[in-house]
Amino acid sequence: MRTYTETLDLSAWRRPHWEIFTIISLNYLLDGVMFSIAPLLAGLLAPNYYSFIFAANLLSETAGAILLGALADRLGRRRMFLFSLTIEGVALILLILTYKNVIALTVLTSLMTFGIGGEFGSSYSALAELMPKRHRGKAILLSTNFWNIGSATIAGLALVFKSIYLDVEAQLQYLLFSSLGMLLVAGLGRLSFPESPRWLVLMGRMQEAEKVVSRLAGVTENFLMKERDEEKIKLLDTFPRYAFRLAVLGIVTIVQYVTYSMMAYYAPYAPGFAFGIESAPIIIFIANMGASTGGILLIPLIDRARRWATLLSFLGGMIGSLSVLILHEFASKGPFTVDDAFYSALFITLIFSEWAWASLSALQSELFPTGVRSSIIGLLTGLTGMSSAIIIIIQPAISALQYLVLSSLLWFAGLLAALAWYLKGIESADKSVEELIKQ
Repeated sequence: MRTYTETLDLSAWRRPHWEIFTIISLNYLLDGVMFSIAPLLAGLLAPNYYSFIFAANLLSETAGAILLGALADRLGRRRMFLFSLTIEGVALILLILTYKNVIALTVLTSLMTFGIGGEFGSSYSALAELMPKRHRGKAILLSTNFWNIGSATIAGLALVFKSIYLDVEAQLQYLLFSSLGMLLVAGLGRLSFPESPRWLVLMGRMQEAEKVVSRLAGVTENFLMKERDEEKIKLLDTFPRYAFRLAVLGIVTIVQYVTYSMMAYYAPYAPGFAFGIESAPIIIFIANMGASTGGILLIPLIDRARRWATLLSFLGGMIGSLSVLILHEFASKGPFTVDDAFYSALFITLIFSEWAWASLSALQSELFPTGVRSSIIGLLTGLTGMSSAIIIIIQPAISALQYLVLSSLLWFAGLLAALAWYLKGIESADKSVEELIKQ
């Protein structure tokens, strides 16, 4: 007779899996919308304060990731998933009423990113713990890819509103109310989101776990509930035990997230950027369309070879970032018009950026024990917020050329870490999370 974890891992993909996947995908679509609000509004409302606003957003995201990630291990994935949405919703409604005030813009967009950061631990953990193992990578890849779709959608709407309405205030109001509509749609399904049976078993709540397993797998008596399938481990104990995993994931996570933010959101604000601050909506749109496309292209590989997918993503990202750098310099100083080529290179680079995000998201979600999984994801996400904030703080003091050179150097560091994982890391595709934490 199978254990409940084997029943979860070997289950066919059923309607409950579609429901969970849809709820988390809508969550990431909303996160992409929410995260894009400050970059879209700052250029119109407070261009002189952009570095302060963006740094505050990123540090708030760090705080949310660490705090709510740890709470998701203590109080459950479902509870934190609902709590984070409440924070984002309240902040957005208040922003609609006060967006002209720079302080309110900073505080409320930061409150949104606090909620966004807090969702990483609970959503990644839920996907790793609820999905069949042979579909786990695709579920993480495609659901998180909706962040890019959300960012591209809200940036596209900003371009549409700009073309229709000459009044800037009308553009902003339509943009914010569109975001509120997406929040309402994304929030409808969260009340039916199930708790992770693996977390429930770890907490000793066996009957609740059994009901969730039965619903997901469509069976009632053909599995064995064990009181625990893994030992309870303290967070501090994971650092020496999984030092190599944490080191590699720390590097690739920082590199991917920082370079993604640099290219998809903040590049137009770099001093001397060839296309100016007014290019922010189209940069956000094109970059996130590229990332959205990348998620689809990675589907055939993600559940076959995590190590290959990770290595290829950082190799492609480094080559792409160098192309963006060279074409930007042509646009700044060269005798040729290279706008289309630059945007094409940006699009392609973000394809590989999404490959990197999908690969490291899967690895974060599956390589650590259930009792600390969300906390580890929160800590790794927190590193990205702090690193991105540092980049934003120094951005006004460096040129666009130096900014893009820094992006390429970061991609190279990520490539070295990905190569180390390819040579010495474990292959995690199509394996149970219980098997992976013992290797």
